[in-house]
Amino acid sequence: MADVARAAGVSRALVSLVFRNKPGAGEETRQRVLQAADRLGYRPDTAARMLASHHSRTLGVMLTVHQPFQADLVEAIYPEAERLGYEVLLSATAPSRDEAKAVEALLSHRCEALVLLGPRAAADQLDALGSRAVVTAINAREDAAHVDNVRTADDAGVRQAVDHLVDLGHRAIVHVDGGDEPGSAERRTAYRKAMDARGLGERARVLPAAHTEQAGQDSARLLLDEAELPTAVLASNDRCALGVLRAFVLAGVDVPEGISIVGYDDSHVSHLAPVALTTIRQDAEQMAKHAVHLAVERLEDPTRTPRQVVLDPKLVSRGSTAPPR
Repeated sequence: MADVARAAGVSRALVSLVFRNKPGAGEETRQRVLQAADRLGYRPDTAARMLASHHSRTLGVMLTVHQPFQADLVEAIYPEAERLGYEVLLSATAPSRDEAKAVEALLSHRCEALVLLGPRAAADQLDALGSRAVVTAINAREDAAHVDNVRTADDAGVRQAVDHLVDLGHRAIVHVDGGDEPGSAERRTAYRKAMDARGLGERARVLPAAHTEQAGQDSARLLLDEAELPTAVLASNDRCALGVLRAFVLAGVDVPEGISIVGYDDSHVSHLAPVALTTIRQDAEQMAKHAVHLAVERLEDPTRTPRQVVLDPKLVSRGSTAPPR
């Protein structure tokens, strides 16, 4: 900053005001400082600023790389965090990197609060983490007393999907579930309840799977090996639904004429399939905004009690559903 001040012909204190976007410098002076900084290749030292202020103003976000809906959430988290004056640091889980490692990496970089996307941890594990830091989860598998949680009303979303298919005339509706993935248990239970509510409880059938394209393809192949296909499949998320769709298309089964398929999430990939996917929309933008606000509010007021925010889902009808033959 001293180098920039000399190059711009101003005081170091004035340079500091410009970089912190504080009042005290005219527009001409501000531009001269920024141009000098650009010529010198100056970048603010975030670590030094953090040590001086004792606050990092950084939100750590844990995500799973191959989940498209989580990518949509991250995209929405950035602008809201920046609007409130916070930086965002990402840490991903992978087959060789579990949630504990991803979280510890964020804490080691002095993130003031954590936003966990689809954590698989149990409630007691989340509570233990919540005693160490401010934690907000999006679509946690379980509610925890010391962690904010933002989720969609999965029971309402699945009910909309089943009602949509039944109203089209479907009766043989199979649910390809998400195994132990976040949200799967709720969607599995909601499917059975929705089928029962429409008088189809005895025809309910759940195929265990996972939130991946491969799991969807494997489940579809099981159905293709049977004597008679169902008329519709409700998948636990969009990735799984796209795997189901691909397997049926490759086997020569027309979608939706031969079989209807519904996903869950309305992630950006649902628009990209050869047959646009009918799905249940989770509002990624609103979920991200709520998560950021909950984290920041508890940073500003550590006495505030964690809250649960439940948002309404919405059926998005596209080309993968139609009345059965």
